[in-house]
Amino acid sequence: MPFWKKGSPGGEPTRIFYACDIHGSEPTYRKFLNAAKFYDVDALVFGGDLMGKLLIPIVRDTGSTWRARLQAQNHHITSPEQMTEFKEKLDTLGFYSFECDAEEYQWYEGHQDRIDDKFDELAKAKLVDWIELAERRLAGSDVRVYLCGGNDDTDAVLSALDDVSGDRVVNCENRVVPIDDEHVMATVGYSTPTPWDTPRERTDEEIGKVIEVLMAEIDDPSRTVFNFHCPPLDSGLDTCMKLDASVWPPKPIIENGQPVYYGAGAQSVADALERYQPAVGVHGHIHESRGITKYGRTPALNPGSEYGEGVLRGLIVAIRGGEAVGHQFTSG
Repeated sequence: MPFWKKGSPGGEPTRIFYACDIHGSEPTYRKFLNAAKFYDVDALVFGGDLMGKLLIPIVRDTGSTWRARLQAQNHHITSPEQMTEFKEKLDTLGFYSFECDAEEYQWYEGHQDRIDDKFDELAKAKLVDWIELAERRLAGSDVRVYLCGGNDDTDAVLSALDDVSGDRVVNCENRVVPIDDEHVMATVGYSTPTPWDTPRERTDEEIGKVIEVLMAEIDDPSRTVFNFHCPPLDSGLDTCMKLDASVWPPKPIIENGQPVYYGAGAQSVADALERYQPAVGVHGHIHESRGITKYGRTPALNPGSEYGEGVLRGLIVAIRGGEAVGHQFTSG
């Protein structure tokens, strides 16, 4: 009796757990790592947007008290217990924080370059911690975690992925990497332009060129996982409210008393799915567009995101012999 390789036509499928858009949320990331054992999968794949969105200074007040502003509310912290509780809330939301006195706060206030540098410093330190945590959690297993950035991440922070030297964490940023003996994964972390002017936006044409560079490395597109942060245009995986970028912060566009919705994905991604017919496409970016669609034989999926609630929305995909043989959306 022959022994088949995992992921080959006659063997057991390779099970992938996919999630995206964690945006710095500590409990959500820990759930992502725990998914390896909980769902009994062979690989953890992340689809971009590792970094959080806000930096919260915690300013020393009189005596041993502190003040901070969060979600339009002033917080007065008067005990170590309150400080712990406040920082735990920030960890769930994915916000970074630092303690400072009034003079240091004023040094940052109004100086966006200084704020950006501090943001990147704290975000990179968090990412290094996450990489080290993954190495510890997955040590002794056969599971690898594949990490990449999205449009909200900065190159300065993502440089931490270049320093990965362990056995369990794989930097898949804009690369082709093996998933098993039969399949590879092509990853693109960029998105098309957004009203928020995020760090890693590219035109649709530029994203298409990156995809073509990666596909030139691949002998058999059918045995490929497309891990593209940006979903395909007008696919139902990219539907979100249209925002007016002429004001700051951008506000929803209202017509006839109702918000306007549109597709914010990339035509180049849709074209690549249609042309290359990979085993599966996994996508993120648009948090509210959880769902599945098909391009010929190829399923394309977006698990969505509720990171700010500490909820991990994910997706299990089973691939075998260049085909997605099953999928399951998860939430927890």
